Amino acid sequence: MRQFFLLSALVATLALAQDSGPYKILKTAKVGGAGGFDYVYADSAGRRLYIPRTGTGARITVFDLDTLESVGEIANANARGAAVDPKSGHGFGSSKPIAMWDSKTLAPIKTIDVEGGPDGILFDPFNSRIWIFSHRAPNATVINAADGSIAGTVDLGGAPEQAASDGKGHLYVDIEDKDKIAVVDAKTLTVTAQYDLTGKGGGCAGLAMDIKNHILFATCREPQNMVVLNADDGKIITTLPIGRGTDGAVFNPATLEAFSSQGDGTLTIVKENSPTSFAVEQTLQTKVSAKTLTLDAKTGHILLIAADFGPAPNPPPAGGRPNRGPMLPDSFSILVVGK
Repeated sequence: MRQFFLLSALVATLALAQDSGPYKILKTAKVGGAGGFDYVYADSAGRRLYIPRTGTGARITVFDLDTLESVGEIANANARGAAVDPKSGHGFGSSKPIAMWDSKTLAPIKTIDVEGGPDGILFDPFNSRIWIFSHRAPNATVINAADGSIAGTVDLGGAPEQAASDGKGHLYVDIEDKDKIAVVDAKTLTVTAQYDLTGKGGGCAGLAMDIKNHILFATCREPQNMVVLNADDGKIITTLPIGRGTDGAVFNPATLEAFSSQGDGTLTIVKENSPTSFAVEQTLQTKVSAKTLTLDAKTGHILLIAADFGPAPNPPPAGGRPNRGPMLPDSFSILVVGK
């Protein structure tokens, strides 16, 4: 009995140590609804939150970013992610064909035929273009946000996941199956460099950037690390441990913090003390399956999406995303994390 109490005390102490820090879950909104989910996107300027729901009845659900109340949806769009150009007011979903809509009215504008398998998506403010990423060729399709015309495609040399822009003509894309980060010239649509992460981080699925200090944060699954590197030359500064099943990263320039969301139900928060000094500030327990995230730049809140699932049929692979059973009806939720 004494051993039981000692073990319970140890577990409680470890849990407290994990969650000790400035961040906590401020709100959980159980919005329900059927369908799978992948990326979540906050339009901080337009104050809307976009969540694609895949499968039967595929659509992009849209919520008020401040209240998390439903404001509508983009129907018939089997997208993985969404992005908005604040200048033109045009929204895009990484469906096939690509969905394009008016971000104020949510009225469809048109669909855009593309090749490959649209997955990740990024708005690049440098020249107001939408980047659609695909694990098969073409790896990236570039769309002019103003009119939806295709500007070109890019061979990234592997399967891309998340990307980041410096807003000055350079894009950085983590190549999941090559353990590399591709550097892309946004003007010429060509790859100019490949930063090798072999041995430091593999299967990288999240990428964020401190634009001011030219620092990249690549979140990887095997080994389970956040690899911090110099964006100018690819030199690795440090690696820091994260949870299992990362699928997204963001950086908040107002607080100099990088965030990695993991499917095991943890959110790793890394503090940039200086451009050469980084430390894990907090590991916050969120919710199992909350593997993607987005930053509301206005409030500094991190938003994650998750649901409850039945028993998994098989154990997860080492370092991989946790296996899941069937989603429990109406359990889909939005989590708001902040100080």
